Amino acid sequence: LLLNRKMPEAPSLRQLSLSLYPLSNYTFGTKEPLFEKDTTVSSRFQRMREEFDTVGMRRSVEAVLLVHEHNLPHVLLLQLGTSFFKLPGGEVQQGEDDEAALKRLLNDILGRADLPASNWVVQTLIGQWWRPNFEPPQYPYIPAHVTKPKEHKKLYLVQIPEQALFSVPRNYKLVAAPLFELYDNSSGYGPVISSLPQLLSRLDFQYV
Repeated sequence: LLLNRKMPEAPSLRQLSLSLYPLSNYTFGTKEPLFEKDTTVSSRFQRMREEFDTVGMRRSVEAVLLVHEHNLPHVLLLQLGTSFFKLPGGEVQQGEDDEAALKRLLNDILGRADLPASNWVVQTLIGQWWRPNFEPPQYPYIPAHVTKPKEHKKLYLVQIPEQALFSVPRNYKLVAAPLFELYDNSSGYGPVISSLPQLLSRLDFQYV
């Protein structure tokens, strides 16, 4: 009887596919500077502490935007100064879902007010990081002794259009970093960005 029992269907093992367009497809302009809410690291954590007491854990989202050069995947990063890099994104507002927040933030950071909003397609969640304390360290898991993380950051893969105009705040540069440069390079890019090559290895890139 057991042999005749219908077994549950196995989950699909299909690999997620993503179209990557050449960097030369995109136009880069500039716009007014975009300044952080907090001018220092200490003031950032002070604001996080104050908000935690009133609304709880901070939620943030960041976008992983990919292009290619000579069939090599590159991640678009915002560069501030000579050695600070970050993914475009920011804080999720109260009552806002992740997708709406990410599209709002991408348009704020890379869009132009006089042009229609870009057609950002949020594909899938590829990573999560937690900040256990009001301090810089973040981890891709919640440490065992932590019951109330102070920040939860989600990384989303975002499909960018085949062609687009990126309007970059004047105090930033938008750079395309190849995956091989990010790999195992926490000293240069920090633990979150340097983890991207492993997170993206499950994707099937289609070079258009």
